[in-house]
Amino acid sequence: MFFIPEWPAPEGVKALCTNRQGGGSLAPFDGFNLATHVGDHLEQVLVNRQTLFHAAKLPSQPVWLDQKHTTRAIQLPYSSPHVSLDGIPISQESISERSQSSQKDNFKDIQTIRSGQLEVADASWTEAAGLVSVVMTADCLPILITNQSGTLVSAIHAGWKGLAEGIISQTLASFPQTPRNQPEQLIAWIGPTISAEHFEVGEEVREQFVAKDFDNAQFFQAKQTVDRQGDYLNDCSVKYLADLPSLAQLELQKKGVRNITLSGLCTYALADQFYSYRRSGKTGRIASLIWLE
Repeated sequence: MFFIPEWPAPEGVKALCTNRQGGGSLAPFDGFNLATHVGDHLEQVLVNRQTLFHAAKLPSQPVWLDQKHTTRAIQLPYSSPHVSLDGIPISQESISERSQSSQKDNFKDIQTIRSGQLEVADASWTEAAGLVSVVMTADCLPILITNQSGTLVSAIHAGWKGLAEGIISQTLASFPQTPRNQPEQLIAWIGPTISAEHFEVGEEVREQFVAKDFDNAQFFQAKQTVDRQGDYLNDCSVKYLADLPSLAQLELQKKGVRNITLSGLCTYALADQFYSYRRSGKTGRIASLIWLE
């Protein structure tokens, strides 16, 4: 169902990452799918989410996002008329009410989900205790961040597009610019994602990363292919194996973040543990969550 990241987070910072084991979703989402937008039965997804809430003893329902591969990061609580998936407006005053309401097994959030009342963003952060930042992935990078003081937490969804366009930098820039949130004070965890061995991309993807930073070129390995006659063709200008975790790690390092832990888990290779869009196409999503006690 979930595991606890092994990283040097300070006391009071809690985090977890789910896998596909457990849950009641049926193929091709079989297991513990937490996404409502992939075609799985909505009621079953909500059961899975409620199971996670109780099993992980979360302080409140996670604040799910409408992830669109943007570079937008929002602060929680978010001052918007929009609501989270439990149907309760997000405000500082409502945190305790959210926690109390979360103890009830009900599905009043079905209408909220169907009405699309979710914030379009690919990262969130908070300095408020009891609010759970979360991102969903199935090959993309889940990145969790906190500081050494244990006063801020953030969850980032970084696909190749968001990574190339600067979701990491934009998220870090959105943090309050105080001494305890300076890059050298931050701690990052890069969760399960597709490994370079299984992530083939075209020249256009490589060009976007290299145009951003030439040092990114080292994380694109030209792939050899075979034509119909059995001759090897080195399609250097066409296909590459891209190392997303290393690209993310390099950007974090260049922003001054020194304390970075990589999970080393490949979503494509570990089919019994994780969903992979590249491997399966239509599939479920895992979630990476972080909060302050």
